[in-house]
This record gives sequence, C-alpha cells and structure tokens, in this order.
Amino acid sequence: MRVLAINDISCIGKCSLTVALPVISACGVTCDVLPTALLSTHTGGFVGYTFRDLSGDIPQILDHWESLGISFDIICSGYLGSISQIAAVLDAKRRFLAPGGKFVVDPVMGEGGKLYARFDMNFAKEMRRLCEEADYILPNVTEACLLADVPYPENDRLLPVGKIVEKLRSSHTCPMITGVVEGTENAVYYDDGGKISRFAVPNADGVFHGSGDVFAAAFTGCLARGKDVGTSVALASEFTTNAIFRTAKAGDDRRYGIRFEEEIFSFLRKLNA
Repeated sequence: MRVLAINDISCIGKCSLTVALPVISACGVTCDVLPTALLSTHTGGFVGYTFRDLSGDIPQILDHWESLGISFDIICSGYLGSISQIAAVLDAKRRFLAPGGKFVVDPVMGEGGKLYARFDMNFAKEMRRLCEEADYILPNVTEACLLADVPYPENDRLLPVGKIVEKLRSSHTCPMITGVVEGTENAVYYDDGGKISRFAVPNADGVFHGSGDVFAAAFTGCLARGKDVGTSVALASEFTTNAIFRTAKAGDDRRYGIRFEEEIFSFLRKLNA
C-alpha cells in the first residue's frame, strides 16, 4: 500500500507534511510526499514567516516518477498555494492513481467564515473542481460553505448540514464536514451510503493549529489499512481529540501544534485491533 501526500512543509508548527508523513507511516503504509511550498513556520499566528512556492519543481518531479513507473493506492492533498497547483494535483491524480485507488482532498482554504490570505473566490471555484474528482473530501465548516455556496452560519444560526452534504455528494464523492461545534460536542457529519451520519467527540474551546491535518492524516491512514468510512472517521476523531486535550492540559503555545505523538500508540492499538 502506497500513499502520496501532497501538502506544504512548514518547518516549525506541526501541520501539513510534518504531520502527514509520521502519522500515515505509523499506520503501517508507505507515505511518499509532494511538497507544494516551503515555509519557515505555518501561517497561523506567526508573523514574518518565509514562503517559497515550489510550483516550478512539481512538473519535473512528476515526470521523473512517471519514468520510474510509480503509482499510488491513495493520493491525498492538503494546502495548495495557487490555482496552478490545483491543476498539478489533478495531473498527478490522473497520471499516478492506481486503478481502484482513492483520492482524498482536504480543501484547505479558510476558517472562521473567511478565506486564508493569498486565496480568493476564483481559487475556491477551482478547489470545487478538484473536490468533484475526489472520493473523499474533508472540509471544515468554512470550506464546506464555500464549496456548497451556502452562507457561513453566523449569530448562532444552525449549519444546514443536509443541504451541504447533498450539494457535495456524487456517485463517487463522499463528503464530510469536520469541526461542527454543537454545544459541548465537536462533530463530523459525513455521507454514509446515501444517508448522513454523525460522529461526535467532546469539544475543546479555542483554536488548535494543525488539528485538521492530524485528522486528515489519520483518516487517510485508516483508509489505507482497509477501514470503512465510519470506522476511519471515529478513529481519526478520537485520536485528534485526545491530542487536543493533552495539549490543552499541558498549557502549550497552540501555534506549535498538538501533541499527537503522545497519543499515537493508543490510536494504533485501536487501528490494529
């Protein structure tokens, strides 16, 4: 089993490839990487960070892989810095995803009802095209609203989960919405064979940088090990939540990521049960 993780490298602040590579590898599968950008730190809460766009390197990397006859059982994509990188991911999927393989997209675009810096609505439109080719998409609430063209739920308005899932599902795409805070719970809603299922864990107040990347990596690792969608969502959610609460209890500076390393053995015991 071979997984390709497409994401940026943030040298400090546990997220993106520095999360995907260890978590997916720990699940017992080969994890190869395609870096989209190199940053001194991630962009959440840090100022003065460096950013190097690696778009110019990607075509040569893909051509070399093609000369080697490489293919991947799962391709998962995360942070993409430009519309050209979305096109490059589509190219990689079409050239390297093995027959019967799965394509997982974490459409990293924004949070709190706003797009991240460097992105605009044209980028969101192209991300929707990428998601339409995916087998699984993992947007947070903001990203799900952007993809489904649904207003972000402000002033305690309820999120129209059913409407969003209906808009994003297709004959081959299983959408899920992560990070839906409902009272004391944090829920994931996902398409489950035509119906909507919900899995909830206790909610921790505040922002925990990199937690979405931990969830995406664990979910992908579970899929690679042959787990079904419901089991993968449950295992990834519990793993991420346990790491979040461990981080909160320690009083860490949350910009540097969550303590997933200290929860990974418990996660793997459940994965291997």
